[in-house]
Amino acid sequence: MDEEAPEEEHCNKSVIEDFETACWGCGLRLHLASYAPVFKCGWCGAITDRNQSVRKPDSVCFSRWRRLRDGFFVGLLFLFIIFVICAGVWAVYPVVFSVSYFCGVFHCTVTAILSIITILSFYLAAFRPAGTQANVQWGSYPVVGKGSLENYTFCLYCGKPKSPRSHHCRSCKICVLDMDHHCPFIGNCVGAANHRSFIAFLISVVISCTYVAAMSIYAGYHVWPPLEYKYLTSSRSSSLGAIGTMKLIAAALADSTLLLSARGLVLIYLAFASSSVEIGISVLLMQQLLFIYKGNTYINSLSSENGGNEERGCHNLLRFFGCPYSVFKFLLGSANAVKLQQRLSSKLL
Repeated sequence: MDEEAPEEEHCNKSVIEDFETACWGCGLRLHLASYAPVFKCGWCGAITDRNQSVRKPDSVCFSRWRRLRDGFFVGLLFLFIIFVICAGVWAVYPVVFSVSYFCGVFHCTVTAILSIITILSFYLAAFRPAGTQANVQWGSYPVVGKGSLENYTFCLYCGKPKSPRSHHCRSCKICVLDMDHHCPFIGNCVGAANHRSFIAFLISVVISCTYVAAMSIYAGYHVWPPLEYKYLTSSRSSSLGAIGTMKLIAAALADSTLLLSARGLVLIYLAFASSSVEIGISVLLMQQLLFIYKGNTYINSLSSENGGNEERGCHNLLRFFGCPYSVFKFLLGSANAVKLQQRLSSKLL
């Protein structure tokens, strides 16, 4: 009996020690009632995930490939923007000025405004920091205050705390606040600091592509060579039928394409290219606005634990675009605006 007592006492100590751990945020020892892979500190509020394994840093080749990829796409997009602006002005302005001098000046003014807005928003989205976290103190109990690391997790890549709505980007090698995604076409993450510039860039691209497509079709109609419809004026035209007539029209268009000048070929390319880009960017823009309406981001929507926590509504769009409180009150009503303001204040506190 005396020999069994030390063994039983040893087992009890080992069980207690298994449920005792330390918080990475404040360094305090925590006693858990049972084993938990994920737990939250009652003092600082930091969340510890034992399921996370130590992450190895990316290889040099992998990091260089990502930088080269981003640089290639950024350069390609910038060259495409410059080409569309220059080629559009060169191909369209003779037709527009032939209509009237006022139409020519109006076209040049609109082109200059759209070009400046597109290039400026592209610059802000690509070269502005996406959203850097605020530096917080951690690791020692006397320094870390109560609730100062509420819902913070530990980033194994950076080796420091990560705020609740932050995510680590392996391309930028930093934790980005309110990260939506990493866009290779701007060579930067879309986060809290440049998300509005990114949306402005998408809107300006959609409007610019619509204008380019419309002006290219209008100018192409005026510079297109006259069509020669073979057999349509003869007695055989009545026996061709609808399909045969369509084939003759298509053949006439193909023959006239060979007679197009360089300006006409550029107009055809601009019409098709701008229409294709407009469709793709419009889909991306609608997706982004839908996530903003839901009060969420793309990368958060992929996580079941973070998705759907925010309240959806038009107030998220108004808040995202920085509308003043008077606009909130006018569009949402005074009662709803006051409730929303109180809810946002309570979340900040």
